[in-house]
Amino acid sequence: MRHPVLSRRRARIGAAAATVVVAGTAAFGVGQATAEHSVPRTDKEIPNLTQVQDKIKAYYGDTVTADGQHYASPHSNYAKQVRGITDSARRYLDKVAKDARTHHHGKKPAIVLDMDDTTLLTYNYELQVGFHHTEAAQDKYLASTDMEAVYGMDRLVNRAHRQGIEVFFVTGRKEAQREWSVRNLKNVGYGVPLDRAHVYLKDKKNPPAYLPCGAKCTTVQFKSGTRKHIESKGYNIVANFGDQYSDLNGGYGDKTFKLPNPMYFLP
Repeated sequence: MRHPVLSRRRARIGAAAATVVVAGTAAFGVGQATAEHSVPRTDKEIPNLTQVQDKIKAYYGDTVTADGQHYASPHSNYAKQVRGITDSARRYLDKVAKDARTHHHGKKPAIVLDMDDTTLLTYNYELQVGFHHTEAAQDKYLASTDMEAVYGMDRLVNRAHRQGIEVFFVTGRKEAQREWSVRNLKNVGYGVPLDRAHVYLKDKKNPPAYLPCGAKCTTVQFKSGTRKHIESKGYNIVANFGDQYSDLNGGYGDKTFKLPNPMYFLP
């Protein structure tokens, strides 16, 4: 919430930089300064690591349980920002659904969603690993633990599905994580089809024939190529949701919705 698989080529910013994430804009900055100098000239151009982590926790409204687990607060600025995005998306999808019922355009409307930090919130995982992602740590976590739904996204997705909009998940999580990912989505309330025809994960061992880049796809190539494949099956992707710009770039989607994520950056 994520995911590329919180990802193989993940450029971990999480704690290393203050990422300014604003829905609908393409701006993200590593502190103030590196916009001017790709190699900082002094320490003053580098945000303090501890202070960045503290800001991330404050943004998510860090709540610690008795057993030491960290969770985001539904009253946090993060939750408020997500609520604004889901409210806008709901209004848009309601109009799409109404139009589809009134006019038959030949293709069925669909939405595509990323997983990590778009539909499933990785905050607890990130705190457990100290913002230091590894595939082994993620495997261990996903095998035993369900991530919470990103605030309001479960309701948005279920509402769209009830109105006749097909729902697809396209994530960079690896194919070996399919069972855990589907279990998690079901357990936190995503009441939509979660079979292989609706959930696409990255399969480097046996890449699908519709991806010319095969096992070497970048995130943008994998996700846009999969969206192209979905549209080839008779769907019109009316909205594409992601927390990274690499989730959204590459076309094949009428409208994009960017979810906030200051914890990491995926090219």
